[in-house]
Amino acid sequence: MATLDIITYGHPALSQRAGEITDLNDEIVQLASNMVETMHRAPGIGLAAPQVDQEKRLIVVDLSVGENQDDLIIMINPELKEIDGKAVLEEGCLSVPDIREKVVRPKNIVVKGYDLNGREIVMEANDLLARVFCHEIDHLDGLLFIDRISPLKRKLAVKKLKKLAV
Repeated sequence: MATLDIITYGHPALSQRAGEITDLNDEIVQLASNMVETMHRAPGIGLAAPQVDQEKRLIVVDLSVGENQDDLIIMINPELKEIDGKAVLEEGCLSVPDIREKVVRPKNIVVKGYDLNGREIVMEANDLLARVFCHEIDHLDGLLFIDRISPLKRKLAVKKLKKLAV
């Protein structure tokens, strides 16, 4: 396993839609493994392939941050199938350092994707897990959480991010 570099705000890969994974091979399995290592070391609870400059529809999620192996979810080509309710909670992002803002997300979702063996996964997720899935799927669609906040708050966040980049 290797730790990958997490790209940050302003990198073009973060604003592009990632491509579907059509060939499940050793390269994808290795990428997923490296992404898990990277997420745990950051530390974070979710990571999408575009955040490590890979234009692939692959996410890793672990609410335990590596404390409970059973909490790890690796999903290929995830898609939201159902959404219900609304919840507002503060979010941050490994690719948007030092910025935290309240974001409206679905409270409950059903997500469908595939595991590393190519088997279909359909999961119901609520509260924080639903939020993390939505956040990571946004990355696959070229969206950041700051794209979901008010224009004024986004402008202030971008200004802060540009100062940090200097």
